[in-house]
Amino acid sequence: MSKAKGDAKSAVAVNRRARFDYEITDTFEAGLMLVGTEVKSLRDGKANIAESYVSPEKGEVWLINADIPPFSHGNRNNHEPRRPRKLLLHKKEMAKLAGAVQREGMTIIPLRLFFNDRGLAKLQIGLAKGKKTVDKRETKKERDWNRAKARIMKNYG
Repeated sequence: MSKAKGDAKSAVAVNRRARFDYEITDTFEAGLMLVGTEVKSLRDGKANIAESYVSPEKGEVWLINADIPPFSHGNRNNHEPRRPRKLLLHKKEMAKLAGAVQREGMTIIPLRLFFNDRGLAKLQIGLAKGKKTVDKRETKKERDWNRAKARIMKNYG
């Protein structure tokens, strides 16, 4: 049984607060430059991208503060857990991201870390604008109403 491309079960790590704290305008899929023990640790399902962010620097894009714990069966050449990791994107995508961050004051957030159909580690990143407290309250109200509506439809529908 194969996993679908956008299936949540294929994700290694998901940033659940991202869509609550930010309004995502555009998403990109980026490759990651990893070492061997990082890939093995990801295949074990161990990663945390909740506190991480993406930063364009000197024509390159970097994933900063993502936690990929050391591989349990690794040796002394194991990787550093929170090292900056280079993201692999097309030049046009990098230019678009850097321009949006500089000109429009937007933020680049990691949304989901997963393995694609070919078995390569990918990071879904989003170009986002921070939500105000009022917008967050509105999102919470809408989510609660949808939950209540689903409950009512289940009981009476």
